[in-house]
Amino acid sequence: MEIIYFDELDSTQLYLCNKIRNNEIIDNCAVCAFTQSAGIGSRENSWQSKKGNLHFSFCIKIQDLTQDLPLASASIYFAFLMKELLNDLDSKVWLKWPNDFYLDDKKIGGLMSSKINEFLVVGIGINLAYAPFDAEILDIKVDIKEIINNYIDYIQKKQSWKDIFSKYMLEFEKSRKFFIHNEGKILSLEEALLYKDGSILLDNKRIYSLR
Repeated sequence: MEIIYFDELDSTQLYLCNKIRNNEIIDNCAVCAFTQSAGIGSRENSWQSKKGNLHFSFCIKIQDLTQDLPLASASIYFAFLMKELLNDLDSKVWLKWPNDFYLDDKKIGGLMSSKINEFLVVGIGINLAYAPFDAEILDIKVDIKEIINNYIDYIQKKQSWKDIFSKYMLEFEKSRKFFIHNEGKILSLEEALLYKDGSILLDNKRIYSLR
């Protein structure tokens, strides 16, 4: 997978999405911006960041995904791969359902995914050097290019969803003391029922992680 580095972009996610829509990208690739001026967070909020943090997106053809991956749970799958990589480097980061990176009870980053034409586009932001109010930075020092290269290696191993989910089931228990936003409501995860495709039953509704 080719990795393209930019000194600055508005948003690595929007950059890839627009290139795909305009048929300017025909193969899997990744984009990193050392400075991102208009990042996107969950629920289409802005993602505050500064130079030194990780701003990274990649696109991968749907046909190249591990065969048993439910597309609606791609956010969990790819976020968990990054979490495992960071854990292997001695970070204590964990994954709050469905796609937020946490240290203890503080958010340090997140992941978003969307399907554009034949591609899945995944964006990752992690606070490595700067964190806004009520957030935290990663608890280990990492080199941005090195972490991206290692993460791409993790992706290309094509771990099965079954294996990832068997580990995520245990980690999900940490999410129960937290809340999520859904359709304008703030919902507790305490009584959430986790399904094998990564979705949850909450407030009598099936909620999926793709966003």
